[in-house]
Amino acid sequence: MKFVWGIHPNALAYSMTTLGAGMMNSIFNFYYVKLFLNRYKISEGAFNQAQVVFMIWNAINDPLFGYIQDNSRLRCCARRQFSILYGAPLYGLAFLLPWFPWKQYEDGDWLCGFHLIVALCAFDGLLTFVLLAQCALFAETSTRHESRLQLIKYNQVATLIGATSILFCGLVSDNMENFAYFQAFTVLIAALATACMCCTGKYSTSQYEQREIHVESANVENSEGAFSLASVVSLTKQIMTEKNFLFFVTMNFFQVFHLAFYSNFMIIFADNLIPTDVLSSSVRSIMYGAGFICPQCLVLLSHASLKKFGYYRVILFSFYYEGVAAAVMFFLGQEHYYLLAFYLTTNMVIVQASFSLFNLPLADIVDADLVKHKRRSPLSSMIFGTNALFTKPAQSLAPMLVVKVLNQFGYRNLNNVDHPDARTFLDLHDAMFNLICLVPLCIAVMQVLTWTPFSIQNSHVTAVH
Repeated sequence: MKFVWGIHPNALAYSMTTLGAGMMNSIFNFYYVKLFLNRYKISEGAFNQAQVVFMIWNAINDPLFGYIQDNSRLRCCARRQFSILYGAPLYGLAFLLPWFPWKQYEDGDWLCGFHLIVALCAFDGLLTFVLLAQCALFAETSTRHESRLQLIKYNQVATLIGATSILFCGLVSDNMENFAYFQAFTVLIAALATACMCCTGKYSTSQYEQREIHVESANVENSEGAFSLASVVSLTKQIMTEKNFLFFVTMNFFQVFHLAFYSNFMIIFADNLIPTDVLSSSVRSIMYGAGFICPQCLVLLSHASLKKFGYYRVILFSFYYEGVAAAVMFFLGQEHYYLLAFYLTTNMVIVQASFSLFNLPLADIVDADLVKHKRRSPLSSMIFGTNALFTKPAQSLAPMLVVKVLNQFGYRNLNNVDHPDARTFLDLHDAMFNLICLVPLCIAVMQVLTWTPFSIQNSHVTAVH
């Protein structure tokens, strides 16, 4: 069915969660590192401890919630839509946690480290609960490649709109310099995002709408119950023995690392490597916003290419581009400020755009698992959750490693100086420049090696027959 203007109501309802999550996630990932390092003055030890706790929780909660959503009889988990509807308000509240300090923090305050742990774990836990359900909806709405591309299209429009929150947040708060305005803006975003996600919970549907809540493992059919350890191990083993899944997960780990690298540190790199007389504050806000807005435009423009060549070749091409761009920038040097700004922005755009396509190969893996094991309904949440088990730790590893490197070259001293002399921190600037060139280059090489053997390369052709 379509609305009068040709809008597909189910695709629109599905994309509303993407809109809400996009508004919150982009702000959270872009600002939380700078907030805790520069404003709250968290110590490196407390920052790393928080990231380790977050890494463990981040890895555990995805497969755990995935198994619960695929097998639970609880009302909030029995249908994907209920998980989104009931999780959305809590997700919005968790988003607000980091922006309101629990007291006036002093340098190295232990409470600041605890605040970061709670903020990261609460936000990621609710994000996982809501977005795992949405990812499962993606795989279960339809098995047709055309229908999935339509969802991707609507999703990218929603993400495009949601990503403007970075642009407006930067303009309203002067890139977080006016902290009171920043806090007010985050409250507004939390309210809007919650309302958007509730629309998905109320109005979206899937082809498994009436699916029975059942258990795949024979161990669960006896007295062991729905949440037996044996069933978790059995189902996870089945998923993990698929070569395509292993190739995808390895490649995706590097993609998540790359994405966290840009999301958390682009503002820090640009502020330090590009002088303020070259790019004004308003231009920087537009640049940062473009890093979150343009990926969706690129995916929408690539719709025809995705239909013709398939996601496999498009993603592979993005890896080659990232590697070549990083090598060229490294040899040209950091003195080309406008070129450096263009490089940072375009690389972030390419990384985010290719990552936006990753639901397509995962959905194909869900389909292959369903056929191979003759399941009555797909293990969508478990497959998406098991993928996250191995890729989400990269979200913590990236800031931990980069902060360690930066502090070795005096970044902590830079934060403690009101008007730093750029000449004093030449080594730090060299380290930053090497990071933004060599990290993407190494990641691109690893991704080409791990993505090339992925064998589901022509689902865009076979799906139409």
